[in-house]
Amino acid sequence: MNKLLIYQSDFGLVDGAISAMEGVALKVDLDLKIRHLTHDITPYNIFEASYRLYQTVEYWPSGTVFVSVVDPGVGTNRKSVVAKTKLGHYIVTPDNGTLTHLKAYIGIVEIREIDKNLYQKGSELSYTFHGRDVYSYTGAMLASGKLSYENVGKSFDLDEIICLPLSKVLVEENLVSGKIDILDVRFGSLWTNITRDDFLSLNIEYGNRVEVTIYNNDTLVYQNNIIYGKSFADVRIGSPILYINSVFKVGIAINQGSFASAYNIGVGPSWIVEIRKV
Repeated sequence: MNKLLIYQSDFGLVDGAISAMEGVALKVDLDLKIRHLTHDITPYNIFEASYRLYQTVEYWPSGTVFVSVVDPGVGTNRKSVVAKTKLGHYIVTPDNGTLTHLKAYIGIVEIREIDKNLYQKGSELSYTFHGRDVYSYTGAMLASGKLSYENVGKSFDLDEIICLPLSKVLVEENLVSGKIDILDVRFGSLWTNITRDDFLSLNIEYGNRVEVTIYNNDTLVYQNNIIYGKSFADVRIGSPILYINSVFKVGIAINQGSFASAYNIGVGPSWIVEIRKV
């Protein structure tokens, strides 16, 4: 293990939750290198937690341990697990859908349920902060090398991992249709599930215009012909652009503006994007 321990949660930073998790980890090993993915996951949004792991994990060295806690079922009979990815990372998390994108797009080679005998002492006195008592503690033990992956607990079949539904992309002649999975939150850009290869099947080149239509269920929300560009600066400030984002999927943005705010666009399976070759 490389002693890297990365945290993600929906806890925010307004109280002592994250500090308590860090403290537990440093009591295990003061030499741990603790970093943070994000603590601004929308509360209870497991899909978003899954996506942010997918967006991030592969860019960290093999052997890095991630602790992801978005756990609306805390204290219930949902499993607490450690998954090992195809790239050699370890994800300590509830088995509640958080592993969806990693399983689908990165690959999980093994998963183990955390043995309750390994929980931090005193965890049986309260069942509402497994982020501290189970996930941070187990993650620290793994990252420090004081606990081997093989001793985390019993492995179980990969097909038993709980996964959230992932929307499919429709590719037809001169048309690609998909969904808005998530936002580039700070800038309000739309990140779709349409891959670069899906989009390029339309034989589009940089500088071409495409017709972009967005529906919320059956309600038309947006329709316009916009430029396909390499970067936001390929259009004037305030103009829309279609581009390939950092996870190699189609994004839709406004140069120095928020597309989501401008047109009141959300995310999820009800938000449909159609791209047609003009």
